[in-house]
Order: sequence, then structure tokens, then C-alpha cells
Amino acid sequence: MPHEKPLLRFGVIADPQYADLPPWLEMNRYYANSLDKLGEAIDVLNGEDLAFVVTLGDLIDRGWESYDPVLGLYDGLRHESFLMPGNHDFSVAPGQLDDVHVRLGMPAAWHDFSRGGFRFVVIDGNEISLFSTPEGHPRRTLAQRRLETLLAEGAINAKEWNGGIGDEQFAWLDGVLARARAAGEKVVVLGHYPLYPENDHNLWGYERLTDLFARSGNVIAYLNGHNHTGNLGRNSGTWYVNFKGMVDTEAENTFAVVEIHADCIEIIGHGREESRTLPL
Repeated sequence: MPHEKPLLRFGVIADPQYADLPPWLEMNRYYANSLDKLGEAIDVLNGEDLAFVVTLGDLIDRGWESYDPVLGLYDGLRHESFLMPGNHDFSVAPGQLDDVHVRLGMPAAWHDFSRGGFRFVVIDGNEISLFSTPEGHPRRTLAQRRLETLLAEGAINAKEWNGGIGDEQFAWLDGVLARARAAGEKVVVLGHYPLYPENDHNLWGYERLTDLFARSGNVIAYLNGHNHTGNLGRNSGTWYVNFKGMVDTEAENTFAVVEIHADCIEIIGHGREESRTLPL
């Protein structure tokens, strides 16, 4: 463990996926148990000195009514909280799809902020998907075309439960990274879908983002959920950390504290989440 004081510390939670439902035993998902796990995680994180806590999507499994119990627990979090939706957060009535980002208290579907001298960027991999917009919406039509193309190419991530980002969001991301580079800021990007290594859970068009991060040269880490088993990779100086899903297993929890040091990123895992030292 590094001994110098970290430059920044923050908490990470991924995929609580709460619903008042019986468990899906084949997938080892215990939806109702996530409330207790989330409460425990918040209690632990409240005892830590943190700049904020980020939740990397899939707060609920389905149903608008599932948001109240989950978000009620976050009311007890003493730190600043950043929430973002995953694919399951759009498993609500068509008329409620436009309200998901507002329900999560987000300033916008994609946005950036600065803490401790680092630039944090929240991307929205649900933008082009089969679930974030109703039938007949132009983005849904675009998603259908993208999925058909990926299927024709035999892509392993050609799944209905993945999504992608549009050209406007990509241009925005490119601009944020360029401005951060000009300001001498290191960047951490936060999203729901993995980008690297290759995996069937990856964002559609993930190569476009990993190429952008490599060109930019200032993205020290990309943090995500979605693939509940977790994953880790490094590509062109960027660490790709896939945090494990809280909904999995009957009783064992998973969440983390991330410390950024001058020479490394320290991940302090709780429960199933592994502790790691990632050199910079």
C-alpha cells in the first residue's frame, strides 16, 4: 500500500439491481437482498473520508416503484453522490423513460465535473439502445440498425442488453478530453458498460472510445459495471476496471474505495471486490 496521502479518495458501487422479486437462482441474482447490501455499503462508506461516491448504473432491476427504496437509502449517504443509469434502470413504462435521468438527480445524461484536480467524465452508453427510448423513436431505430450490423459482423457484444453512444456525445467527450489535456488535468471516465478487454458486455463501438482515450493520453482510468463478474485490463496507459455486481450472491457484498495517488490507483475492495494496486 502506498504510504503518502492520496490525492483523492472516492467510493464505488455497481449494479445493486434492486427489485422486490424472488431470486433468479440460475444467475445467482438476489434482487431483494440488495437493499441490505446497499445499506451496509453506505454505512461503511459514511465512515470513510471521501470526495464522493459514484454508482455505476443498474440501481434497479425493473419497475418505477423500485426506485423509492433504493434512493431512500442514498438519502443516508453523507458524501456527494453521483448516480447514472444502466440498461435495467430503463425497465419501466414507456412514458417514464424520459424521467430516468431526472429521477437519479443527474444534471444531464452525460456530464463532467472536477474534484481534487482531476476531471471526471460521466458517459451515457444507453443513449443508442433498444431500451432507453420508446418504439418509433429515431435513436431506437438507429440502435436497431447498429445491432443488425454487429450481428452481421459476428460481434460478441451484439446483445440487446448493450448500448452505444451517438456522434454528438462522442464529439462532446472528445472536446472534454481536449480541454482537460490543455488544462493539464488527468481524467477518469465513468460509465455503465465495459470497453476493454473484449467481452460480450462491451459497449457497442467500444473501439472508438479506447482509440480516443489512447490518442488523448490523459485518461488514467475508465470505471464501469454491467458485467457482474468483474474484469480488469490496461490499454495504452488507461486502466479499465469493471467492478463486480452487488446483486449477485445471496449475502456477500461488493463495493470499493478508490484512492488516486501520484504514482498509482489503489482499489480497496470490500466483500467480493478485489483490492488492487494499479501503477500509473
